[in-house]
Amino acid sequence: MAKSTSNSDNFFERVYAIVRQIPQGKVTSYGAIAKALGTARSARMVGWAMNASHNLEDVPAHRVVNRKGLLSGKHHFEGTNLMQQLLENEGIKVVDNQIIDFEKHFWEPNIGDV
Repeated sequence: MAKSTSNSDNFFERVYAIVRQIPQGKVTSYGAIAKALGTARSARMVGWAMNASHNLEDVPAHRVVNRKGLLSGKHHFEGTNLMQQLLENEGIKVVDNQIIDFEKHFWEPNIGDV
């Protein structure tokens, strides 16, 4: 008998497919991902997917921030400032846990890209 896939597993995989598309040096938000998936009210679930992705090396979870450019998921990364360090390695300046020039670095996922 084949293993059935739960709706959340499928949702998480759709989230990861979008996150893999975020270009280096760019970020997007939980809400923008949810909107692109056609589930605009599920930003929190996108956050859960990001929290569950840390064993997936091909999912750049550090490129997903909140709608104001705050590193709201930073406590899910190993080390004190790993999320900030990863972003800064890509040329994104962060001060006080917030991306400077957020609009310049923001990447809008296309609806239906998954």
